[in-house]
Amino acid sequence: MVVYGDNQNWFAAWAYWQLQLYGHRRAKILDGGWKLWTARGLPITTDVPSYPATSYELPEPDFSLRAFRDDILPRLGDTNLSLVDVRSPAEFRGEVVAPPGMTETAQRGGHIPGAVSVPWAQTVREDGTFRSAAELRDLYAANGVTNDRDIITYCRIGERASHTWFVLHELLGYDRVRNYDGSWTEWGSMIGVPIEKG
Repeated sequence: MVVYGDNQNWFAAWAYWQLQLYGHRRAKILDGGWKLWTARGLPITTDVPSYPATSYELPEPDFSLRAFRDDILPRLGDTNLSLVDVRSPAEFRGEVVAPPGMTETAQRGGHIPGAVSVPWAQTVREDGTFRSAAELRDLYAANGVTNDRDIITYCRIGERASHTWFVLHELLGYDRVRNYDGSWTEWGSMIGVPIEKG
């Protein structure tokens, strides 16, 4: 299965992460997505495919790919954990709680204490393709995100964080990467959890 989307494959990466979570290991993401496909004038169709009805048993999720708030809370301040906030700088600083037009928001702005800000869009070129492995490795290493640490990505509801999870886990081969899909909508709405601004 090949997944693709617009907006630099933001939603395609979320679909890919969901597929991995439920054991569909042969999925791929179309590098460049819809933007590059149409820019190159490649064939498109408006036909809606038809598939026969089938029975599908959902496998147990692979929780080694997913983080929960209770995985983060006891590890705040742990130098062996990299929390990667992939939202915009304005979201990270707490100036806004969601990108323009998005309805899922949190009660408070800011970021999880100790998180580093590496916006997800820095990982792709203007044409929508991913940057080279060397560029990506340098981008994350400059922010202290390396393969010798546990890594948890988060955003607002786990979609953009899935894009960064894909870059770190699938493209760079970092094996201890999880996506916190509760993300800021959960963390920023909880009572009694620490939040940093700025």
